[in-house]
Amino acid sequence: MLLALDKKLLRDLWRLKGQVVSIALVIASGVALLVMALSTHEALRVTSDAYYERYRFAHVFATVKRAPLHLDERIRSLEGVQSTQLRISMQAILDVESFAEPLMGRLVSLPEGRQPNLNRLILRSGRLVEPGRPDEVVINESFAEAHGLVLGDTIQAIVNDNKRTLRIVGTAMSPEFIYVIAPFALIPDKKRYGILWMGRKALEAAYDYDGAFNDLSLTVLRGTDTKQTIQALDNLLAPYGTTGAVDRSDHLSAWFVENELKQNQASARILPTIFLLVAAFLTNTVLTRLIITERSEIGLMKAFGYSNREVGWHYTKFVMAITVLGVVLGWLLGAVLGRISTGNYAETLNFPMLIYRPGVSAFVIGAVVSLAVGLLATARAVRQAAGLPPVVAMRPPAPASFRQGSAWLRKCLAVLDEPTRIVVRQIVRWPARAVVTAGGFAGAIAMMILSLYFVDAVDAIANTHFEELQREHISLGFNDPKSSVVLNEVQRLPGVLAVEPTRAVSADLVSGHRRHRGALQGVSRDAQLTKIYDVERGAVPVPADGVVLTSRLAEKLALGIGDDFEVRVLEGRRPVETLTVADTHDSYIGMFAYMDIDVLNRLIGDRPVTQYVNTWVDDESQNELLATLKNLPAVSTVGIKAVAVSNFHETVAGSLMIFVGFFSAFSFALGFGVTYNAQRIGLSERGRELATLRVLGFSRGDALYILLGETMLLVCVALPIGCLLGLALTAMFVNTSGFQTELMRLPVLIRPSTYGVALVVLLAACAASAIAMKRRVDRLDLIAVLKTRE
Repeated sequence: MLLALDKKLLRDLWRLKGQVVSIALVIASGVALLVMALSTHEALRVTSDAYYERYRFAHVFATVKRAPLHLDERIRSLEGVQSTQLRISMQAILDVESFAEPLMGRLVSLPEGRQPNLNRLILRSGRLVEPGRPDEVVINESFAEAHGLVLGDTIQAIVNDNKRTLRIVGTAMSPEFIYVIAPFALIPDKKRYGILWMGRKALEAAYDYDGAFNDLSLTVLRGTDTKQTIQALDNLLAPYGTTGAVDRSDHLSAWFVENELKQNQASARILPTIFLLVAAFLTNTVLTRLIITERSEIGLMKAFGYSNREVGWHYTKFVMAITVLGVVLGWLLGAVLGRISTGNYAETLNFPMLIYRPGVSAFVIGAVVSLAVGLLATARAVRQAAGLPPVVAMRPPAPASFRQGSAWLRKCLAVLDEPTRIVVRQIVRWPARAVVTAGGFAGAIAMMILSLYFVDAVDAIANTHFEELQREHISLGFNDPKSSVVLNEVQRLPGVLAVEPTRAVSADLVSGHRRHRGALQGVSRDAQLTKIYDVERGAVPVPADGVVLTSRLAEKLALGIGDDFEVRVLEGRRPVETLTVADTHDSYIGMFAYMDIDVLNRLIGDRPVTQYVNTWVDDESQNELLATLKNLPAVSTVGIKAVAVSNFHETVAGSLMIFVGFFSAFSFALGFGVTYNAQRIGLSERGRELATLRVLGFSRGDALYILLGETMLLVCVALPIGCLLGLALTAMFVNTSGFQTELMRLPVLIRPSTYGVALVVLLAACAASAIAMKRRVDRLDLIAVLKTRE
C-alpha cells in the first residue's frame, strides 16, 4: 500500500506535470546524446577490433619502388616481427561499360587459390582467383554494388600500358579498406574508386615483377615497440626506394576509423553536460518553488510526527522521479539515435557488419550522471525543507522587503505603461533568477548555433578547396614522373585549353627533435589552376627559393619565416638538404610544403619532370576528353573537380542533416523547457497578482503580457549572450573533439544566417510555451485565486 507521503508525491507530480515533462525532456536530451555517443563508440570499437584481429590486419605498412622477394628473410629476422606479406600494388584506370567517366582503381596481388597471410579477405560472393586464370579478379563489394556488377561481369583496366578485360569471380571486403578513398580525394567515392585483387602471377607478368614486390605488410609480437621496428625496416628498405614505413595508427583507413572514435568520445563528454546542467537548474527552481508554496504542509507533516529525514527523503524522491522519467526517455531515444548513427557509419565505412548491441555501461553512466547532477543541484533545497522548524513552517513566509529604486530607475519606469513597468520591476526585484533564466535561453541558442556551425564549416572548406585552391577542371596523374614533354601531349587532347605541371615528393621535414613525414609539393611560379591559397590573405606567390609551409605544419615543426630546416627526401637518390621557410599560409586541408617545381626537380637531381597535370577544359568537349582518357595507358589517376564537389556535398550533407536534425530538436526541447518552467513558475507565484489586476480592469491580454513580457525581455537580453556563448562553445568543441587533424582543420566560422536560424528556433520554442500559458491565463479562476487561506 502507498504511504501518505507517496500519495502526496504522486499528486504533486500530476499537478506539476507540465513542468515535470519539460524538465524530463531536457534530461532525456542529455541522456540520449550520451547514450548515442557511447553506444556508437562501443559499436565501432568492438567491431573494428574484432575485424582487425579475425582477418589479421597488419601492424606496419611500407611501400618501395621495387625490391626482391628474398628480402623477406631479412625482414622476418627483424626483432619483434611475427609474419610478413609481400605484394604488388598498382594504380590503374578502369572502364565500366555503363559508365561514361574513366574510373580509378588499385590492383592488389593475391596468392592464387588461397587467402593471403595478412589483410585477409571476407568473400561476400563468389570465390578467390584460381591458378592459371590471369584475367580473374575479386573486387570490393561497395564498388560492385555502386555499378551493379555481379559475378561473371567484366571490367576493363589499363594494366602496365595494356588494356585488359578482367572477369569478376568474387566480391570481398578487407580490414585494409574499411575507408576506401582515392589518391588526393577528400572523401570516399564508391562509384569512382575500386579495389581489384588479382593473382600474383598475373600482376608479376603484367608489370615484370617476377621475384619482386613493391608493397609490404607485417605484424609484430605482442609488446613490440613498432617505432623501433619501423626504424629498422626503413633502414633495410632504403636502397629500394621506400617512402617510409607507417604504423597501423597512421594507415589511412585505420586512421579515419580511430578519428571517428575520438570524436564520439569527445561528444559524449561535452554535449550531454550542457543539457544536464540546464536540467539541474530547472529542477532546482521547481523544487525550491514547491517548498516555498508548501511551507504549511511541511509544518503539518512535522507536527504529525514525520522526521526531518522523512521529509527530506520525500522531496528527494520528487527529484528522482523527474530524473528517472528523463533517464528512461533518454535511454529509449538514445538507443534509437545510436542505431541511426551506427547505420550512418555503416554507409561510409566498409565493415562486413556493424553490430549495434549497446552495453549496459552506456545506460548506467547516463542514469548515474543524471541522478548525481539532479540530486546535487537540489541538495540545498531539500536540506532547507528538512530543516524547517514546524512553528516557522506553519507561519506565512515573511514578506519580501522592497525599497524605492534610484531616481534614474524611477524616471525610466515613468515613461513605460503600467504592464511593462510591472514586468521590469519583477526582473529588478529577482535579479538572480532573471540571470539564471536568461542563461538558460542563451544555452539553447548556443546549442543551436553549434549544431548549425558544421554546415558553415563544410561550406567554407569546400569553397576554399575547390574554388580558390584547385581551379582546374580535370587533373591527371602518372605512376612515375614524366618528362615535361608530356605537357605538350596533354595539351593536344580534345578540349584541353590550358595545362600546368605539379609534383609531389615524399620527404621527412626535420627541425631539431621535431619531424613530419609528408611531401614537398612542386608548383609552377606562374600557376593559375593550382595556387597556394591563404584563407585570410588569398593567393600566396610561389617563392623563387625556399618553401611555403601551411601554418599548422610550421607550428608542428616550431618554424617561422626565415628559419632553416632539414629535408630528407625519400625518393630517388634520397638527398638531404637544408631549406628556408619563405612564407606560411593558413589552410583548412592538409599540411603541405610548397616550392617551385623547377627548384624541386633540381633538388631531387632530375631533369624537368612532372607527376601530375592539371587541365582547364572546354565544357563542350569534356565528354570526348573523358572517353579518350579511358584508353590512355600512361595515366593512372583521373580527378574531375565537378564530380568531387558534387560528391563532397552529397556525402557530407547527408551526414550533416542527420546531425543537425538531432540537435535542432534537442535545442528546441531545451528552449521550451526553460521557457515553460519560467512562465509556469511565474504564473504560480503571481496568480493572485494577475487575478487582482483582472478585477481592477486589466484585460486578459494585459495579464498575458505581464506574464510573458518578463520571458520575452529576458530572451532579448539572452540573444547577444547566446550568440557569443555559441561562438565560444563552438570553438571549445572543435578544438577538443578531434576535428583538428593533420588531414583537415575545421574553421571556427559562423555565418550571420546561422545566428538568425538559432534565434528563430528559440522564438518558436517560446511561442509554443506562450500558447500553453495563454490557455492557463484564459482559464484563470478569479474567485478561487483571490481566496485567502485561513
